[in-house]
Amino acid sequence: MNFEGLELAVSDSVYEPAEDSFLLAKHAAKLSTALKGRILEIGCGSGIVSLAAARAGKENEVIGVDINPQAVKCASDNAKINGITNVRFMESNLFGAVKKTEKFDLILFNPPYLPTTNSERVSGPLNAAFDGGRGGRKVLDEFLKEFDKHLKPNGTLLLIQSSLNNLEKTKRELAKKKFKVEILETQPFFFEKLYLLQAVHRGS
Repeated sequence: MNFEGLELAVSDSVYEPAEDSFLLAKHAAKLSTALKGRILEIGCGSGIVSLAAARAGKENEVIGVDINPQAVKCASDNAKINGITNVRFMESNLFGAVKKTEKFDLILFNPPYLPTTNSERVSGPLNAAFDGGRGGRKVLDEFLKEFDKHLKPNGTLLLIQSSLNNLEKTKRELAKKKFKVEILETQPFFFEKLYLLQAVHRGS
């Protein structure tokens, strides 16, 4: 597939980019253009968001991680296809493989947000891209507990949020950590709304 000039090969075991991916990739690229720093994407999938950010800001160092090793390979292959060299990908469950002392100017995350029962899970590594747990927030809540430890004081979080898994709770959790939240864009669908949230720390 092609996204704004990026050629992407996606295998069956990797999340195929959709509207949520395109929304995050577009805004990640916008922010990257003016940034000279370090960017971390959690859940990189095919690599579309990390690659869009790396291409838009060639002076940035971009790292993409995914719990699915086949996604890491797919994203790495797509970086080679597009000749993008300021990005690298590695296997990690959220921040598990990220050094505790590492901090970033921009963190990007499109979490698995579909409320999922045991019977609704799909087999194989692709499940991690969809399975948000019973309330759709299992992975998101884990992420929100930890992300600010890896964000520089003036850093920014870009986060995809669905109307299916409680937008107001996400806002409250970010407010507890003294983050100012702005909705940059909304996309309505027949069964849900997608929100692109930007969160910036308000300071002490």
